[in-house]
Amino acid sequence: MVEAVIWDFGGVLTTSPFEAFARYERERGLPKDLIRSINATNPDSNAWALFERSECTLDEFDRLFAAEAEVLGHQVPGRDIIELLSGDIRPEMVEALKRCKARAKVGCITNNVSAGEGAGMARSHDKAAAVQGVMSLFDHVIESSKVGIRKPDPRIYEMACEALGVSAAASVYLDDLGINLKPARALGMTTIKVVTPEQALKELEAAVGFPVA
Repeated sequence: MVEAVIWDFGGVLTTSPFEAFARYERERGLPKDLIRSINATNPDSNAWALFERSECTLDEFDRLFAAEAEVLGHQVPGRDIIELLSGDIRPEMVEALKRCKARAKVGCITNNVSAGEGAGMARSHDKAAAVQGVMSLFDHVIESSKVGIRKPDPRIYEMACEALGVSAAASVYLDDLGINLKPARALGMTTIKVVTPEQALKELEAAVGFPVA
């Protein structure tokens, strides 16, 4: 019996920032997946990790990320990357969230940074308002930049279950990154890797046992 559906935000309820990363790289003639490779190097202590745990400021992140890119022979200011983080809302995923909320508890675990407006790191007031509308649907939201813990640290999933008053075994978790799903699955959660909205909604419907689309 599923008692809670817990969602990642970027790349799940919004379009993936990876799409924006790829566009940025193409436009500037940078190697494919350069940004993702920088973020994957020393993943617990690099600029990205520090910023998501609020252990550095935006100015510090700008310098630290640029230094990490420089090691690989490229110039990429950290501020440029922050501008790419805020995706567009996926209406079909929000509809699924609403349908889940009607029958179960719903929560959100998001790795984010203290930049932009709100949990979705929006760069405009209109987008921030749209994100806030989605965030208001959740029974509980955990932001890495506020709690000082980021996925895939198992503690953040335990915090979500505790806040919602459910067991991991009675929860479904959706994320677009396999590395973030692995610890959730180890705790007993049913996990869904979001590749496309269509695929994810089909798997979610099978997991919860009621229509979500």
